[in-house]
Amino acid sequence: MWHFFSPVERMLAFRYVRSRRAEGFISVIAWFSLAGITLGVATLIVVMSVMNGFRAELVGRILGLNGHVAVYAKGPNGIADFDKLALTIADMPNVIAVTPQIEGQVMATQNRTSIGAVVRGVRWSDLAVRKPLWNSLSESDINRFRDENGVLIGHEMAFKLGLKVGDSVSLTSAKGKATAFGTVPTRRKFKVAGIFDVGMYEYDSSFVFMPLDLSADFLGYNNRVSGLEIYVTLPEQIASLRQKVRKTVGSDLRVVDWIQRNRSFLNALKVERNVMFLILTLIILVAAFNIISSMIMLVRSKNSDIAVLRAMGATGGNIIRVFLMTGASIGIVGTFVGTAVGTLFCWNIDTIKRAIEHLSGAELFAAEIYFLSNLPAKIDPQEVLMVVLMALGLSFLASLYPAWRASRISPAEALRYE
Repeated sequence: MWHFFSPVERMLAFRYVRSRRAEGFISVIAWFSLAGITLGVATLIVVMSVMNGFRAELVGRILGLNGHVAVYAKGPNGIADFDKLALTIADMPNVIAVTPQIEGQVMATQNRTSIGAVVRGVRWSDLAVRKPLWNSLSESDINRFRDENGVLIGHEMAFKLGLKVGDSVSLTSAKGKATAFGTVPTRRKFKVAGIFDVGMYEYDSSFVFMPLDLSADFLGYNNRVSGLEIYVTLPEQIASLRQKVRKTVGSDLRVVDWIQRNRSFLNALKVERNVMFLILTLIILVAAFNIISSMIMLVRSKNSDIAVLRAMGATGGNIIRVFLMTGASIGIVGTFVGTAVGTLFCWNIDTIKRAIEHLSGAELFAAEIYFLSNLPAKIDPQEVLMVVLMALGLSFLASLYPAWRASRISPAEALRYE
């Protein structure tokens, strides 16, 4: 870029950028412009990266614990002959696994403390498909789940109920036996085979995984399951598979993919991300207006200098380039400093978060509100490039009008009152 400007033009531009006592107020405005662009660019990069991180982490863990396509029974009786249906779906292209599961609402009780929970009945071999769950369990936990008919609970639930591996937890299901006095809830005690930590508060605090046969007996599903979870190789291209599964299962069963199940959540993330981008862009826009103000004031204070330069043979193009470089240099420095600050902040965001929490004594991002146990940040190079180009473009545009005004100054008029 700089080879378009002559050495004299560069010298004059950088001289005008430097603070001098006579233009002290102008220099203050220029520094505010620089700080505004730096802050705007850094904040945009941090916010966009955190939003990307939230989406990637949440979607990754949701897909790791739930199937990409789910087949549910429309009524309360469940799906019969599910093994045959699972084999048919498993033969479809891009299908990794089809896992039957039983799901029901229960009340978990221990030490006079009761909390609501969701029971998921699965085969022990199907735990491997749920990567976040499988990776958080030890081999002994999986063996106890398989051999001792134990249950797996989240570490948040274990903390609330005061449970550890080997303890028993009471589960109460509303699906009970019908008597002359009405339906009596089913209540049983189950041994805790293992405690998992998948990093999502919702699952760690309220989900109980139980062997499939044991959950069928407990929740009243006789040789039936409540649904099938289908895992595929390309979760983003799920629409075609959903249509194939729907044709296969017919109208008696309901087919839902992961995008449909989480549509409101994904839309909320998208809207919030766009709104934050718009609001933070205004910071850069305000800084660009500050550049215009400081440059116009600089041009007015340099009227005599401009007149002398014109009298010495400088063209209007020379004057435009001098003041264009002066204004654009503020934007360039602010943009690259902001990019560096924003990137470093994203790389060390968890360390910074812990330091602020330690100093303030307050929890900044509670897991029960934000679903995740840590604060993720995922830097997208394309988005960073877009922010950089936008900031540079606004800085360049903000410098055009003052530079044009400088080139229109008449030497005779400027020197008349000197």
